Order: sequence, then structure tokens, then C-alpha cells
Amino acid sequence: MSPDLLEQGQERLAEQQGKHGGDRSPGYARPHRAGELDLTHGRILYLEDVHVAFDGFKAINGLSLDIAPGELRCIIGPNGAGKTTMMDIITGKTRPDRGEVFFGGTIDLLRHSEAEIASMGLCRKFQKPTVFEALSVFENLELALQGPRGVAAALWHRLSGAQRDRLAEVLELIQLQAEAQRPAGLLSHGQKQWLEIGMLLIQEPKLLLLDEPVAGMTDQETERTAELFLQLKGRHSLIVVEHDMGFIARLGGTVTVLCEGRVLAQGPLAQVQADERVIEVYLGR
Repeated sequence: MSPDLLEQGQERLAEQQGKHGGDRSPGYARPHRAGELDLTHGRILYLEDVHVAFDGFKAINGLSLDIAPGELRCIIGPNGAGKTTMMDIITGKTRPDRGEVFFGGTIDLLRHSEAEIASMGLCRKFQKPTVFEALSVFENLELALQGPRGVAAALWHRLSGAQRDRLAEVLELIQLQAEAQRPAGLLSHGQKQWLEIGMLLIQEPKLLLLDEPVAGMTDQETERTAELFLQLKGRHSLIVVEHDMGFIARLGGTVTVLCEGRVLAQGPLAQVQADERVIEVYLGR
């Protein structure tokens, strides 16, 4: 990590700790200890000068990006801008031709497999919800909590009191308490999205990558999803790839615009919406 990134990261970490100083202390505010994710430089994720080409097409072309602990970052850009490839690189699905991708200050993601990266607490949610439709909402969350035991073993395993408390906490957070015993296949599209997000949250992720989470939702479901993400901000780091400008405005914070595999603009939504380059390639006139 370059010296300027280190200095900026320390400043941002101090700022984040100040914002949450009176609330429940998030994990990134604790001093770094052996075996924990090293966040002492104020970044949970950074990509530096990343390149990847497919048959000569430069899908990612000098991408540099960093995310602070507890940050909610929105990523926008036209089709083909490199948003999906960026997430593929972060999660280990695609290997770049060159560049650096670090999780915290010491974990080089390019040295790890997809499964290893997921086990570190870096979770990805695709646009289409993936839940076990024949199982109840509660059983879906229970499976996620139990980990890779297999469906039968997980469902027959006796839950501890702490595990039941955790399930109840997540059900309340995603507002599906009343649907706990309902088959997941009978949920609305938005409810299935919340259930899958709950299945990720129950695993205590450090960083969530969310691909167009409100696509296909009703206005009411979109608003509820914004409320959920704002509740998660600070406790978890989130990267949200989305096209819905109203939803992004509701979330606030920094917006990064990708174009042709690199960052075109970055800042508050109003600032990037006023950027002539962004208007030209993405928003239109």
C-alpha cells in the first residue's frame, strides 16, 4: 500500500471511529490482534492499478478503489463498465493480469481461492435471490447459521440458546418475524432478497458485495431495503452495485462511477450527477 493511501486511511479510520464513538462499538474500532483482520490503516478493502483483459478486451483497466471499515459505498456505471468483473476479482472468481487486491492491511486476496475468501467474511449476493424455496424462512436462516453440515444434518442439529437469539435478531432485522414458518417459495421477490441478505448476515460478514439488490422490487420494498442497509452501515462494510438513482440517493455517502474498467468519478451523488463526463457516458442529458 502506497504511503499516501496509508495516511488517508488512518484519517478515515479516525473519522469513522468518531462517528460511532457513542454507539455500539463496531469490530473495526478495536485494536488489531493476531488472527483478526488488520484494519489499522483504515481500509477494509483496496484495489490498486488492477488490470484484466478477456481476448484483448480490457474489462478492468487500471482500477484503483478503497473502502473504509463500516462504509456503505455505491458503485454505478454503464453496462460493460467493469462492475461485475470487479466483484469477480474481489471474490476470487477472476484473477487479474496485474495489480493488488487486499482485504485489510495484510491479506492478499490474489493468493486465495473463492472458498477461502468467502470463509474470511467477504460475502457476495447476486442479483437473483438464491434461497431454499421448499424450506421455511427460519430453516433457511438455520442452514446458513450451521454452515457446511449438509441440509439434513443442519436441520436436525439442536440449536443453542445463543444461536436461537442470533436467529431471532436477524429475523427482526430483515423484518420477516411474521414469515418465519412460511415456505421461502411463497415470499415476495423483495422478501426473498431480504431473506438471502439475512442468510449472509447470520454468518457475521465483514464485507458484503450486493449486486443490484433492489432490481424488481416495489417502491415500498425498495424503501425498506434502504432502511436495512442504513442499519447495517457501521456494523458491516457494504459495496452496493445499483442503477436506481433514487435508492442511491436514499443511502447517501460516496458514489463511485466506473467506466471502461476504471474510476471515472467519485464523490457525493449530487457531485457525480453534475459531472459532465458522467452525464455523457451514463446519465444522459
